[in-house]
Amino acid sequence: MCNKYGFKISGIKGSHVRLSKETSTGKIGTVVPLHNHLKIGTLKGILKLAKVDFNEFVKYL
Repeated sequence: MCNKYGFKISGIKGSHVRLSKETSTGKIGTVVPLHNHLKIGTLKGILKLAKVDFNEFVKYL
């Protein structure tokens, strides 16, 4: 799903992956835990760091 928003994997450490992308305003990055389930608050925090609207993201689920 990260490719739909232009993110690339910039690193993996343990059970987490770093995603980043370049925009005209600078670099955007976030860290995503590689777990089967995420709490809604964790997901919203990830999306906030990635500057992705939650309602837009839900369309792809």
